[in-house]
Amino acid sequence: MEKSKVYFIKEISPESLIKIYEKLEKQLTGNIAVKISTGEPGGKNFLSPNLIKDLVQKLDGTIIECNTAYEGRRNTSEKHWEAIKEHGFLDIAKVDILDEYEDMIIPVTNGKHIKENIVGKNLEKYDSILMLSHFKGHQMGGFGGALKNMSIGIASTRGKTWIHTAGKTNNPDIIWQNTAPQNDFLESMAEADESVVRYMNENIVYINVLNNISIDCDCNSNPEAPCMHNIGITASIDPVACDQASLDLIYNSEDTGKERLIKRIENLNGIRIIEHAENLGIGSRNYELINID
Repeated sequence: MEKSKVYFIKEISPESLIKIYEKLEKQLTGNIAVKISTGEPGGKNFLSPNLIKDLVQKLDGTIIECNTAYEGRRNTSEKHWEAIKEHGFLDIAKVDILDEYEDMIIPVTNGKHIKENIVGKNLEKYDSILMLSHFKGHQMGGFGGALKNMSIGIASTRGKTWIHTAGKTNNPDIIWQNTAPQNDFLESMAEADESVVRYMNENIVYINVLNNISIDCDCNSNPEAPCMHNIGITASIDPVACDQASLDLIYNSEDTGKERLIKRIENLNGIRIIEHAENLGIGSRNYELINID
């Protein structure tokens, strides 16, 4: 099997983001969405508008997000718009909360936990997506990268509930009384990924930024301070390879702070999302890392 190409650049800058995007074999066309995390207010680790601005504007992209399924300042559109403005994203681009008014169902082809995925209805407006992810730890998934950003990130509030409960309920009022066993949750995320990849006809490219690397997610309003130094940026047209390469950069780092992150990943069996996504046929863990200057 031919190895997937993953590009890597150490420098983290607006210029580097453009450079690594231009190295990819696929260039996005049409109405382009840029999926990021807008970050829960209180947290500081999310991708800075100043970092991503040049690439988003080069693509004439629209930043997309969905509302959360937990208490906070992004679980309603009204509060979410305030957070988006507060964090500076309205200053750099158009922004679209995909499930502000409605969501929709898209099919999961080979799911063993979920047979459908519930996403923001405005997803249907876009021809292609730049999955621009902050790679870090996560208090439920072990880590968050391209695969989490594409699954939980594009799922509506009801869809997030559906994934977290592995298809038990889409009612966010009872999400935490119905949480799924860990592997079922991780596999449900991968199954949601499969549905988005198919729905978008694979018109997606993936960039992971490995900076401000905390053991906690940007959905946390009080995340632990970063435990590692910045590593760089990975990019690929393969989400599985992009996340696997990012994980390998963590594991192979000489930074002693990695031990806290690795412990979180392994305690939550974070690798399972990558394994299941590969089994579903949306990418490969077999990759070639290509360094660029």
